[in-house]
Amino acid sequence: METKFSELAKQRRSIYALGRNVKLSQDELVTLVKDNVKNAPTPFNNQTTRAVILFGASHEKLWDIVIDRLKQEVPDEAAFAKTTAKINSFKAAYGTVLYFTETKTVKEFEDNFPLYADNFQDWSEQAQGSAQFSVWTALAENGLGANLQHYNPLIDDEVRAAFNLPASWHLRAEMDFGSIENPAGDKDYMNDDDRFMVFK
Repeated sequence: METKFSELAKQRRSIYALGRNVKLSQDELVTLVKDNVKNAPTPFNNQTTRAVILFGASHEKLWDIVIDRLKQEVPDEAAFAKTTAKINSFKAAYGTVLYFTETKTVKEFEDNFPLYADNFQDWSEQAQGSAQFSVWTALAENGLGANLQHYNPLIDDEVRAAFNLPASWHLRAEMDFGSIENPAGDKDYMNDDDRFMVFK
């Protein structure tokens, strides 16, 4: 049995100590993201996932937006200092992929396939997961680390304005990525008997 994909999936971990010692070019990374988002499965091939890839000043701008927005929410200076340190660790990465759902497309499929209308929102989230996992695993295959954040919806309006994005693009997650400066620790797994059932 081939296990290459399974081994790659094991490499895909949440890495929080990220840096900018990246050997792939930005063009190669753009191709990696595009290929994996395009080839991730979507229901009815409706292709509702969108991605914005940020490098350099644009990457830093995203995390500055997060810091500025959280300053309005964090209750005191001590807590905000901890929050800022956390966000700066994401900012220290090489780049960020922003994942969006194209809500106009979701609505069109709800209207065109009324029998399944109640499912298209859920299916768009499943498509998001497939795309994010694919990109994340491809980054791991190339020796890069990543983690997935969810500062949406707090930052939605600011991000849309900063990058001039369509109103129908709904932000779902932010994935910062870069060189692995410190690997993830051991991962605990729940008991297989509580998780899987097999019938033969």
